[in-house]
Amino acid sequence: MAHTEARVGRHSLRLVLKTTATAIATLETWQSTISRRRAIQDLTSDQLRDIGHAEPPAPVLEVKAGLITNLISMR
Repeated sequence: MAHTEARVGRHSLRLVLKTTATAIATLETWQSTISRRRAIQDLTSDQLRDIGHAEPPAPVLEVKAGLITNLISMR
């Protein structure tokens, strides 16, 4: 019986080590992602263009030719 209990103990230890290693790897990935986002956030639009990042999309207002005339004539 002692032999079986030792096997279960080793298996549990492996599971704990594997889970801990996975958690540490996930934490390191999350930290590097956050630090990259913060570094990019501090860059100017020229610097972003230099490193190949597109600027965040800005709202664009498109006015077709004759729109104002049509709106005024509807009044």
